[in-house]
Amino acid sequence: MDKIQLAEFIKSLDSDLEVKEGKQYTEVIVPPSKIHSLASQLIEKEETLFDFLACITGVDYGHDLGVIYHLRSTKHQHMLVIKSRTTDRENPQFDSVADIWETANLQEREAFDLLGIKFVNHPDLRRLFLTSSWGFPLRKDYVDNDNITS
Repeated sequence: MDKIQLAEFIKSLDSDLEVKEGKQYTEVIVPPSKIHSLASQLIEKEETLFDFLACITGVDYGHDLGVIYHLRSTKHQHMLVIKSRTTDRENPQFDSVADIWETANLQEREAFDLLGIKFVNHPDLRRLFLTSSWGFPLRKDYVDNDNITS
């Protein structure tokens, strides 16, 4: 299956998804409410078998907070990027995929620790590196007058 066929197959799973060809990978733009459903289908379907979650990255876009997932099928050698955003900076939430890919456990905790992104149904969502007094240092609006020296 080439990139075009992969994009068409993903669109067949949910016609509301935005699928586009990125510079390097096929990209899927997903609303936060559909991440878990799409992830479940992508690992289970014979056509995709995305069995390896290479990376979850939390992103502060300024007005929005987002999550980017890099997936790989070790059987088909496909790569896929899933992107999702929320405008809710006070309570950013995405469904956890830790029940689908075990590696998501620590990666979601890292995004929570550094950006304050919450992952619903995560088995152990707690800070990974920092204490609660730190706030979320990877947010663009983060100010830390006590711990940063000039």
